[in-house]
Amino acid sequence: MTLDINGGLKNTSISHNRYVVFEELLSNSIDSYLIRRSVEPSTPPLHIELGVEFVRNSLIADTYDVAIWCEDNGAGFGDEQIKAFVTKDSTYKDYLQIQGIGKCKGAGRIQFFHFFSQLEIDSFYNSGNERWRRKIFVNSEAREIAESDFVKEPTLETVRTRLVLKRIKEKALGPLFDIATLRSDFSAFTIHHFLKTAFLQRFIVLKNLVGGFSIDIIERENGEDVCEVISSDQLPTPSQVIPISVRCSHRDDASFYALKLTRYSLFEKDSPSLEHEVALCANSAIVTSLTRYFLKTAPDRRRPIDGKIELLLVEGEVLDQKVNVQRDGFNIPKECTNSKEFSEEISLEDIVESLEETVFRILTPSDFNRDELLNSTQNRFGISRAMLDAVNIKIHYGDTEENIAKRVLKKFQDDIVRDTSSIFDMKQALLKLDPRSSDFRDVVNNLSWRYTSSLQKMDMANLSQLVVRRTAMLEVLQRATELLLSCQEHEPGKRQEHEKIIHNIFFPTGKDSTDSVDHDIWILNEEYHYYEHIASDKALSTIKWDGKNLFDADIDESLEKLFKKNNEEHYLKRPDIAIFNKEGAAIIIEFKAPGVELQDHINDLAQYARLLAAKSNGRIKRFYGYLVGDTMDENRMPTGWIKFPSIDGYFNTGRLEDPRTGRQYGELYQELVFYQHFVDRAKNRLEVYQRRLNVNF
Repeated sequence: MTLDINGGLKNTSISHNRYVVFEELLSNSIDSYLIRRSVEPSTPPLHIELGVEFVRNSLIADTYDVAIWCEDNGAGFGDEQIKAFVTKDSTYKDYLQIQGIGKCKGAGRIQFFHFFSQLEIDSFYNSGNERWRRKIFVNSEAREIAESDFVKEPTLETVRTRLVLKRIKEKALGPLFDIATLRSDFSAFTIHHFLKTAFLQRFIVLKNLVGGFSIDIIERENGEDVCEVISSDQLPTPSQVIPISVRCSHRDDASFYALKLTRYSLFEKDSPSLEHEVALCANSAIVTSLTRYFLKTAPDRRRPIDGKIELLLVEGEVLDQKVNVQRDGFNIPKECTNSKEFSEEISLEDIVESLEETVFRILTPSDFNRDELLNSTQNRFGISRAMLDAVNIKIHYGDTEENIAKRVLKKFQDDIVRDTSSIFDMKQALLKLDPRSSDFRDVVNNLSWRYTSSLQKMDMANLSQLVVRRTAMLEVLQRATELLLSCQEHEPGKRQEHEKIIHNIFFPTGKDSTDSVDHDIWILNEEYHYYEHIASDKALSTIKWDGKNLFDADIDESLEKLFKKNNEEHYLKRPDIAIFNKEGAAIIIEFKAPGVELQDHINDLAQYARLLAAKSNGRIKRFYGYLVGDTMDENRMPTGWIKFPSIDGYFNTGRLEDPRTGRQYGELYQELVFYQHFVDRAKNRLEVYQRRLNVNF
């Protein structure tokens, strides 16, 4: 048997866990001790020495190379262990039936060669009534390791094994370590903190199995040692063990999986360097941290809760089975699916969701104000309590307005896609049913119910965004008409463009509906949103209709003579916004800046209407004109205008006709109204949506 080093490096990725080498060394040492103890009940207490030696780099000042060693009093490298070592996918440990031992995937020794260039092993072990010594020295450039590469000789030395790794590789330094901070990253204090947290669950299991043990973590430079110790008498006892049931909530046929959450509450004064930790474990060791999901910010992760730091470690048989070969993740999909063909029945998303209620109950400070966060989310994104309930989203400590909005809208989107797919499948199934069958109407009723439910979710998702956007636009318009926008502040020598600012709130200037669909014409009237063509402050000659010019110069000769002078003088004259539909109607809107008196511009609407009618070759005959502002001198209003009964403003309707012949070629309905009228009317429409969403702004 041989271990293919090159093949292993090629086919096994470097771990994203930069301390994976320490984890592997410690885990293997614990396993080795448990193996020895299973055949030698009188084995001395477990003692492991993990060391890091720093050697100053002679080429780059204040930088180091490191060598790592691990010495233990485990079983050592006997014949069975040698076979397992040179077999990458060895199942040796799986068959030992020893409680507390880790699974053997064979990836750990490949990580040694990913991180370091040299490996040395010096092992003293018992075999029957004899004691032997095995040694090997390997460079990562070596192609493979065979059993015969180990040098074996008899010895009388004490049973122990020492493994040394030297010459850290640049490819490990690049993505995982900074050469400038290597000294602190590999310090005894840092390694002690990491291993004590990562192996806490396994240490507790180990204490129950073997009693007392000690692990010395040594930092060495120029012959001077600094030592940190992890011992069995330092370990906390669990404050809670909570069963967790996991099931994919999106599949009716999904299986349940049992997990166990073990809680350790550590006093801050005893563990000043620890942070809150929520992690998924495999084989009694932490594999994946979930802490940042539950506690988004670093201050939250460091802040004690009632004077304690919480370690919440989750384990279960499914996690032991699904841990990957690098032992830095799980072979479980990140998100769930309702596909029947998909082989996995749970996802990491399902696991996290199953933990939420329990974990947040533990990690939520007493001063957390859920209602305040919900209200601010509602005001900013239009996410109401009804929407949260509809997709079963709960607000927790550590959430933000943006985080909540993303979760809610993603859940709506996922549910809508799933419901749409389900409805399609049901329709297809319905077409195959015999209307005479007993279950035909049951399927029809089920289809109707699902479709109705899906529509409600679609409405909520869309309405929430609409309400927020429209509320914001109305507030901007209100402030613009009151000259309160920041861009309206008076500056000496700067031209005031209040009319243009208001214009752009409704529709971007110089564009039409072929250029832009992002406008807010709905403020004027909801139905204008659906007209075929909108032209905003564009030259009339550029307006297209079905790909052709809307206004034709070759019109009836009498009309051309009538409007010749008008056309020559106002060839580029155009209203602020003109809206057309195929039924031959046009809406003309003229915005006036605050303070400009509306009655002085009444003739503008008639002039625009005649111009558009004349140049449209009879295609545009009905006109609706709006003169919008905030100032009016009613004493100067011409006769024939009628005052609105319920709002400030006037309206008028009249014929557009040839003054010589009396021939009618169109009709004009006009309104002189204030901006506040449109704002109030639009707010009333929004209130309907808000009541439906149960949202208040």
